[in-house]
Amino acid sequence: MPAPAPLRPELAGDAIKRLALELGFDACRITTAAPPATANHFLSALERGDHGEMAWLARNAEKRVDPDRVLPGARSLVVLAISYARPEPDSVHASRSVPTTPVGVIARYARHADYHDVLAGPLRTLSDAINALGPADTRSLWYVDTGPILERDLAQRAGIGFAGKHTNLISRTLGNWFLIAEILTTLELTPDSPEVNRCGTCHRCLDACPTGALPQPFRLDARRCISYLTIENKGPIPEEFRPLLGNRIYGCDDCLAACPWNRFAREGRLMRESVRTDLDQPELLDLLSLDDAGFRSRFTGTPMLRSKRRGLLRNVCVALGNTGDSRAIPALERAALDPEPLIASHAAWALGEIHRRNSNPSIPVSISNYTSTSTSASLDPDTNIR
Repeated sequence: MPAPAPLRPELAGDAIKRLALELGFDACRITTAAPPATANHFLSALERGDHGEMAWLARNAEKRVDPDRVLPGARSLVVLAISYARPEPDSVHASRSVPTTPVGVIARYARHADYHDVLAGPLRTLSDAINALGPADTRSLWYVDTGPILERDLAQRAGIGFAGKHTNLISRTLGNWFLIAEILTTLELTPDSPEVNRCGTCHRCLDACPTGALPQPFRLDARRCISYLTIENKGPIPEEFRPLLGNRIYGCDDCLAACPWNRFAREGRLMRESVRTDLDQPELLDLLSLDDAGFRSRFTGTPMLRSKRRGLLRNVCVALGNTGDSRAIPALERAALDPEPLIASHAAWALGEIHRRNSNPSIPVSISNYTSTSTSASLDPDTNIR
């Protein structure tokens, strides 16, 4: 019996979108596998060095600007959005004063099980279904920020969202709080219309950045970004930035949280069951006491494992120094003797900061150091977004 004829491109696309929603994805759109027209912006950022020490971005730049180099014969790209929005626990923003115990702030997406693990099964299922819709030689390749493609640019062309002035994607139905994944395929599908920028005159995200990592609209200098400094940066945090980290110990949501489009954010199904409530406001002194085994036990299965103990405790030391809390002195003195030089040096800096603050009580401690900045801005008549 002959194999059934492949579906027409528009019918195949409809079938893929239906299955994507059934699998729990929050949006599914399609674009071609042609190189993104915005690739020159990426190449310019590399020339300026905006990528910092993320050398892999330059190493495979030729692949990133041409999907056919990633999957030869690629014709289409299926782009998926996965919301990680959820109601903030009352404890995160119940108080505008210094908590009884110093706590840290973790970026929202990282307060879940590792999204790579959560999304692998649904992506594999959808990829297999795409192959089944096409001829026998159809090939598909799925990624969730793991492949050398300009996924944000392609997601905008697919209509998932638009790149805001903070360089992150914004969706009119999901706000900022979503991940993207994509499936490259040799199957020809009917592309959707691209999204257009809808920031208008709003510049809240630029104003919100604590370190000036957004020097102009649509440009991010990763070397100044708190997410880069606390995650991708593997060495010492430059001293000029340490006071600006506040109590952020893994990533930063400030520019995302400032966006008025978050009014439309909604909780997604796939990430809902992977929430790690113990990461909402972790106690800094508890984290500083972790040895290698304790770190692995607590963070295995979360995105934070990739920071390794040395990276996380480096960040914790900086956060404790910024609190000015003298109760942290014994723990920091022990950390200053840690065999890991990165931890020891940042603990010594934190001790110096605490002694300096306590010897001069007039030095202000920013309230933002102790409260999550990830609450969503509201739309108001003075915000001209389109």
